This record gives sequence, C-alpha cells and structure tokens, in this order.
Amino acid sequence: MRARHTTAVIVLALALGGCAGMSDTERRAGTGMVGGAAGGAALGAIAGNAGMGAAIGAGVGLLGGILYDQHQKSKDQAYDQGLQDGRSGR
Repeated sequence: MRARHTTAVIVLALALGGCAGMSDTERRAGTGMVGGAAGGAALGAIAGNAGMGAAIGAGVGLLGGILYDQHQKSKDQAYDQGLQDGRSGR
C-alpha cells in the first residue's frame, strides 16, 4: 500500500513539473485535451466504450483548447493595441 502512494506522488509530481516550461498555447491545448478525455471517458462508459469516448473527447477537447487559445491571443492583441493607442494620444 505504501509503495502505491509513493508511486502516485512521484507520478503526480513529474506530471505537474512537466507543465512548468509549457507555453500558454501548449497549456491551454493540453488542459482542453485532458478535460475532454475525462468527459469523453465518462460518457463513453455510460454508452459502453470508455476508451472510444476518451479518444473522441480528447480530440474535441484539444480543438476546444486551441480555439480558446486563439481567442485569448486575439483579446490580448486588442488590449495591447488599445494601450498603444492610448499612449500615443489617438
């Protein structure tokens, strides 16, 4: 039992530590993919095929994460442009 807890802590630490050097795009896409896989697995389990649900959910979540990232980048760009315009007196 103790070995399981130790292994779980090590795996969790490595997984979280691996996210430290990721860009915002990678973090958003990864978060969407993991969330989609979890939701897809849950729905797939109800339908009788958790693996297929997780695979489909991961794909949809990845796409959602990428779209969210593009939205955030657009919003940040508009903010920066407004800030520049305000400083230049336009």
